[in-house]
Amino acid sequence: MVNNAHARHSGEGKAFWMLNGLYEVKASSDETNGAMTVMEMTIPEGMGPPPHTHPGTESVYVIEGTLRYHIGGETVEGGPGSFFHIPEGTLERFEPTSTVRLLVTYTPGDVDKFFAEAGEPAQRRELPPRSDTPPDIDRIIEIAARHGIQMQPMPEA
Repeated sequence: MVNNAHARHSGEGKAFWMLNGLYEVKASSDETNGAMTVMEMTIPEGMGPPPHTHPGTESVYVIEGTLRYHIGGETVEGGPGSFFHIPEGTLERFEPTSTVRLLVTYTPGDVDKFFAEAGEPAQRRELPPRSDTPPDIDRIIEIAARHGIQMQPMPEA
C-alpha cells in the first residue's frame, strides 16, 4: 500500500487467546510507527480485565453485547454503539454482562506487544475453550508492568 497505508480484512493479522477471550490485532504499533494499536476483542460474560491504567489513552467502541465499565470511581453501563474514552493514568476495568465485541484503540501503540506476551496465539478466530482453572493474574500483572500497564488484582466479588 502507498505511504505505509494499512488494510486488514476479517480473519487477518495476529490473534491471541487470553482471559478466555479472543484479541485480534487490526493495526499493530509496528504498522502505525508506534502511533496506535487497534484491536477487536471478543470477551465472554464475566471475563473482563483486572483494574489497570495505561501509559496512554484507550478508546472503546461496543460493537455487540453489553458491559459494565468502571472508570475512576464511576460505573457506566454500555451496549452496542456505546463509546468510552479513557484518559492516560485513569484506573479502569470493564465487566462484560454478555459476550461482548469491542473495537479498542490505544494511543500510543505497543499494547499489542503486551497481548502477544501475556496471551497465546489463537488457534482459531473464535473464543477459546473455556478454562476450568482461574487465570494467573499475578503473571499478567507482572507482564503488564513490563509494558507500562499498571494492573491490580481483581476486586473481591
